Amino acid sequence: MKNKLNLILIVFITLFFYFIAFMVASGRLSLNVMLLYVTLSIVTFFLYMKDKSAAKSHDWRIKERTLFLFGLLGGWPGALFAQRVFHHKTQKTQFQLIYWLTVVINCGGLAALIYI
Repeated sequence: MKNKLNLILIVFITLFFYFIAFMVASGRLSLNVMLLYVTLSIVTFFLYMKDKSAAKSHDWRIKERTLFLFGLLGGWPGALFAQRVFHHKTQKTQFQLIYWLTVVINCGGLAALIYI
């Protein structure tokens, strides 16, 4: 079941980036927006990686609100991928609820940018 969920989430991320690329190719979205999503996703992935490493070594942690902020700004695909790769923050229900809320808000903002 876990592998199936991971596959679904990876497909979701892939489809999201295909959608962004299509919107750029069709002229409905700036290339800068796509680059922003890619850059923030990479940065957010590494933030999760660093936080997971810090959690294991009982070192200084990255604040959850920082992880949420980067996700909200457009790094949520990288966050989702990192959660699955590092098995980090996947069991914390409250974290997941807020995380998915940031995804919805970000996608709503993106939809407004494209269609308004």
